[in-house]
Amino acid sequence: MGSVGNTAAAVPEVALRFGNARPIPAVGMGTAVSAPMNAVLAAIEVGFRHLDTAAMYGSERSVGEAVAEAVRRGLLESREEVFVTSKLWCTQCHPDLVVPSLRETLKNLQMEYLDLYLIHWPVCMKPGPIAFPAKKEDAVPFAFEGVWRAMEECQRLGLAKAIGVSNFTTNHLDRILAVATIPPAVNQVELNPVWQQRKLRAYCADKGIHVVAYSPLGGQDWSRTGEGNGVLGSQVLAEIAQRRGKTIAQVSLRWIYEQGVTWIVKSFNKERLKQNLDIFDWKLTEEDRLKISQIPQKKYVTAAVLFSTEGEFTSVDLADMDIVEE
Repeated sequence: MGSVGNTAAAVPEVALRFGNARPIPAVGMGTAVSAPMNAVLAAIEVGFRHLDTAAMYGSERSVGEAVAEAVRRGLLESREEVFVTSKLWCTQCHPDLVVPSLRETLKNLQMEYLDLYLIHWPVCMKPGPIAFPAKKEDAVPFAFEGVWRAMEECQRLGLAKAIGVSNFTTNHLDRILAVATIPPAVNQVELNPVWQQRKLRAYCADKGIHVVAYSPLGGQDWSRTGEGNGVLGSQVLAEIAQRRGKTIAQVSLRWIYEQGVTWIVKSFNKERLKQNLDIFDWKLTEEDRLKISQIPQKKYVTAAVLFSTEGEFTSVDLADMDIVEE
């Protein structure tokens, strides 16, 4: 695979089994904390070709501006050279709101299509402005069939080249696959050496659903317990990194890549972004992989983080929205 520009690293790609999207790059730049346009531009400059945004992040405009600017500067020949993912927020998970929400996203991005459109969570909230955290009483039952039919319509209309989900467990995927005429191409989930998602990965491999990892370096401590980062603080990963002359981040990202999973990393530091791309010309040893497989597992992101601690769920059960499975 060729690379664009003198400084951009060449990144492997993976073909998606469902939909009409171009192959997905093995690495992506996440914009979950409102990413300034220059940070996205810097990621494009060093070689990132997958840009991940969402209605909820408030970063769609910056991503669109960065791509347009990169084309103007000749870093990209055209918009077609980047793979852009965005996501449908919980307040928009109603059959009649899906297509209009995607049109709004495309307007923000100043683009004609998305490469991939995902349902952000298996959680539905009453329609209205995006609020974080949400009120518990705003959670309503998720109409899996109706919402997925509308996602399929997005693909049929050519507004999204491929469609998928995020934070879905095998139970949630069962519900989608039972009604899907177009199966989800992707499930984007929290995944790293501290939360390896073995059951979900096996299920997705069996169904032809490609797994994308968010929080590949452990992410923020959403549990609000102040326990710190399980990946960057891992003794096992630190020892492997030291032995191999790599950073802990590079070891974690290489491990994810070796599982056949692509990943989304958030960094606004150009040097760090470059380091994150430097994982393709070396391998972990059998011993490294065995040690990583024995790391105690802990999930940080749960559906509870979406909601205020006050109030009560009145029309749904939190267990139906639960995204934790070993």
